[in-house]
Amino acid sequence: MRRREFVAAALAVPVAPALARDVARLVPAPRDAIRIASPNGSVEFELRHAVGPRLSYGVTFRNQRVIEPSPLGIVVDGVDLGQGVEAGTVESYYGNERYPWRGVHAEAINRFKGARIAVRHTASATDYLVEVRVFDDGIGFRCVVPGEGSRVPDEATAFVLPARATVWYHDLRGHYEGTHTKKDITEAAAGDWAAPPLTVKLPDAAGYAAITEAAVINYSGMVLQADGQGGFRARLGHAPPASYPFTLRYGEAEAARLAQPAAIAGTITTPWRVVMIGPDLNALVNCDIVPNLSPPPEPRLFPKGLHTDWIKPGRAVWKYLDGGGENTLETMKEFSRLAGELGFEYNLVEGFWQRWSESELRELVDYSRRHNVGIWLWKHSRDIRDPEARAAFFAHVQDVGAVGVKLDFFDHEAKEIMDLYRAALEGAAEHRLMVNFHGANKPTGESRTWPNELNREAVSGMERKSMVAWSQHDTTIPFTRMLAGHLDFTPMLFGERRRETSWAHQIATAALFTAPLLVYGAHPKTILEHPAAELIRSIPSVWDETRVLPFSEIGEVAAFARRHGKRWFVVIANGPTARSVEVPLSFLGGGSREALLVRDAIDDPAAVRVEHATLRWEDDLTIDLRSGGGFVARL
Repeated sequence: MRRREFVAAALAVPVAPALARDVARLVPAPRDAIRIASPNGSVEFELRHAVGPRLSYGVTFRNQRVIEPSPLGIVVDGVDLGQGVEAGTVESYYGNERYPWRGVHAEAINRFKGARIAVRHTASATDYLVEVRVFDDGIGFRCVVPGEGSRVPDEATAFVLPARATVWYHDLRGHYEGTHTKKDITEAAAGDWAAPPLTVKLPDAAGYAAITEAAVINYSGMVLQADGQGGFRARLGHAPPASYPFTLRYGEAEAARLAQPAAIAGTITTPWRVVMIGPDLNALVNCDIVPNLSPPPEPRLFPKGLHTDWIKPGRAVWKYLDGGGENTLETMKEFSRLAGELGFEYNLVEGFWQRWSESELRELVDYSRRHNVGIWLWKHSRDIRDPEARAAFFAHVQDVGAVGVKLDFFDHEAKEIMDLYRAALEGAAEHRLMVNFHGANKPTGESRTWPNELNREAVSGMERKSMVAWSQHDTTIPFTRMLAGHLDFTPMLFGERRRETSWAHQIATAALFTAPLLVYGAHPKTILEHPAAELIRSIPSVWDETRVLPFSEIGEVAAFARRHGKRWFVVIANGPTARSVEVPLSFLGGGSREALLVRDAIDDPAAVRVEHATLRWEDDLTIDLRSGGGFVARL
């Protein structure tokens, strides 16, 4: 194909009609650099193609560096296509849409300026595209390499951070179930592995950023590796050592097999490489870039999109962490009865259901339905790898009347595992089943394309017995892992596993962590008998609005004001240091509200103070927080 024909064909990559408002004509690329600014001009992406030996990019926010000049590119069959290039034509376009969403808010905003840039690798005469979208709160870019046959891609992109930046990341030993460490960028040692999202505090109070990816389709997942010089290289899922959970469950031979780079047939389209950017933590938490860059739901499977009638967020009881007797049908019927008494929508049943007869399983489903409770069933992911076995399992789950499945033990980001996530979501949707992934990687926007994904783990949650300091962990992950999307932390325990945290802190985590399927760690009887039961029962699993309160600080204190309908919740999880904070209630917008408050009992972490009050929007709420403490108010 001649280059002009390639450009015409490649630039015809479709844009959703809602986004293709004003596609500009093709123009030749500038000789030195291509610059794309966000709609409000605060974020700028610069692609340099005529300086130095390779393609590079940089990102600024309010004229301050977020990403220093860094290599951009893709390796195909061992050839670095970013090394020695010339840019051809540039097609500009922009998008401006809103769509229903769930999690931190009920409506997402997708507003950007975009460009598709034709690039030629001169040595091999390979023509491909670099596509860029620049939002007011970040950027995304990807490479599209047309072609036929089977080829093996790899990464040639890096993210070089400014000097004096601070980073938070965890390694991949536990796959995505790790504890984030705070480091000066100079302390990120060469070879360190980092699980995205990697959160960055920019120097000179310039704001925050986070690095992750979106729309992993027919591709391996991305991880990051420090270069010891202030940068993090993008690496594909085959590159890091297999995690401990993977080798434990699948063995060294399988790990060695998945360490081989995966081939792709036909056009190679990388996932979007994403940098979220904002002046404060509120901007990061409310960033919609990951779902924005993901395809919308398919109408055939989801006729009403996010609000398709069989997809219903809710809260679940769970017999696993907090006792509850034998794993019998009668025990699970009692859990469903208690879930109904709590007003919770679901009962999540672990793998012991597979030892029951079909009649026992149907009995549980029917009994639970009479209490307005739906049943979710656990399954090992190895049992659904075969397409026929997968289809048979989903058909069986639908036939017995269960509403969702918990699929576990993926533990890898090799391409074939990433393909399995999407096959599972599609297969479940064919049978009108919701999905919760465990032993999983970070979300990359799947729940926009497949709104039947209600949650995924990819976090070191309450299942972990060896956590040293829950309070620091709990106040870190809202600004690190949660930036990628929902997380199944299985929050709220009142026994010894909570370690140094208070009861109020534990309750706060249930309202702090975004979880459209909100699975509680505590036994339902314990919740019903708790002094704060009224408040706990009223915590929703989705939110219409979230505001991060300005005194929040990563690893120190996480404070949100969250609205569901006409109710506001003030939610604070405190870190290791006791403190007193003031929360202005101006977000209420006027008038007075009846308030239910749950505070720390300062002298006893295993107790709470429950208060009723009338509060006005002009009031400042003063809150004393013990070390590892918490606070929740319902207004």
